Amino acid sequence: MTAPSQQGSVSTIPTIPGSRFLGNLSDMRTDRLGFFLRLSRECGPIARFQIGKRAVIVLSAAEYVHTVLVEQAANFEKTIQVRANLGPLLGNGLLTSENEFHRRQRKLVAPAFQHRRVAAYAEIMARYTEEQIAGWADGSTLDIAHEMMRLTLRIVGKTLFDADVLQEADDLGAALTTALQWANGRFATIIRTPANWPTRANRRFRAAQGRLDATVYRMIEERRRSGEDRGDLLSMLLAARDEDDGSFMTDQQVRDEAMTLFLAGHETTANALAWTLYSLNGETAVVARLQAEADEVLAGRTPTFEDLARLPYALQVFKEGLRLYPPAPMISRQAQAAFTLGEYHFPAGTVVVISPYVLHRQPAYFSDPERFDPERWTMTNEASLPRQAYMPFGGGPRICIGNHFAMMEGQLILATLIQRLNLRLLPGQKIVPEPIVTLRPRGAICMAVERHGVMHAGTGSRETLPATSV
Repeated sequence: MTAPSQQGSVSTIPTIPGSRFLGNLSDMRTDRLGFFLRLSRECGPIARFQIGKRAVIVLSAAEYVHTVLVEQAANFEKTIQVRANLGPLLGNGLLTSENEFHRRQRKLVAPAFQHRRVAAYAEIMARYTEEQIAGWADGSTLDIAHEMMRLTLRIVGKTLFDADVLQEADDLGAALTTALQWANGRFATIIRTPANWPTRANRRFRAAQGRLDATVYRMIEERRRSGEDRGDLLSMLLAARDEDDGSFMTDQQVRDEAMTLFLAGHETTANALAWTLYSLNGETAVVARLQAEADEVLAGRTPTFEDLARLPYALQVFKEGLRLYPPAPMISRQAQAAFTLGEYHFPAGTVVVISPYVLHRQPAYFSDPERFDPERWTMTNEASLPRQAYMPFGGGPRICIGNHFAMMEGQLILATLIQRLNLRLLPGQKIVPEPIVTLRPRGAICMAVERHGVMHAGTGSRETLPATSV
């Protein structure tokens, strides 16, 4: 570790030395999450790393994170790299847009995620979960990460766009993976080839983008042609008018917002559920308590929105999965003006990185941080946390607009699964997190299905239900 020698100078912020010309590029490419954990542990709450000659600041204290994302949010925008690398996929949607345009678009999209509408989505979430797991035969083996992607993709298609994408789920999932891997590769390089150059990687990305666009533009065209207002997100986007000139959004603008929410609306929850189910392996007492809660509250029936308040432990378990494996493991911002944090003064243009993955593993906030412990999320324990110590969906004015949607979806799916079956991790696998924009597992998470039936109210007995074709 390099110790500071001149107070206030960015060049003296503690760092882990890298190569002379490439800086810490190799560390970022080989084990990005491990490198950020090392920076926090060896260099403290304000650390620095190099990509080539450019210094990047890493924050791992909740108070500094709160300053950047909340108190001084207006001074910090998405970085040029985020817009350049995700822009070809997401266009100028909520994730990449800035300033007044972002505020206007967020205000436009917000009604789709109001409490009243989110509550109405619960029935679809639970019903689609029942339909999917009905096809899982007792003793069969499946990739739970893939299954959760298929399920949440179908849910977001129906709830936000009133479209059933079940038959396209595998194709769309593969296309999203290709597109995200392309974007991730561009983050971990100094010299990026233009996206329109005919390289092999760019050609694969364009093919994946074309597959995704085909579905999104088809939904837009069909809705425009029908003229229906179905009260969903897509209808809201198509009906929106500019406050100044009264014009409607173009198909490109609708596509950008739809693509952003299509991606974020399923990718984050799918990953969080897969990691939560993975984390439950070996947690016999946690699983038993989850099942007891589901048996008592549901007694074999499909959960509803009204049941959520009576399923608090399912929510605690999901929150703990989000703590250990936050969907967005890294958040970056670029300062528009000079600022001060702690004893250091930073110039305009400084890039700041915040890693929820690292923040959620700080012993100052979470004792024995690598341990899976849903008791951290009792009301008393959660209330004792500093602001921004837990931020699975970001923070401040740019917090994920669908965070309540995702939390409800995760709680409902978990409760539905747990009362029907157990999922046992197959031995011999090395499950490694891979931060490709979102935090996916590298490869499959193979699990064996053990159907245990459902508890009948008043009898205390279970009936094992066979798998069916859906």
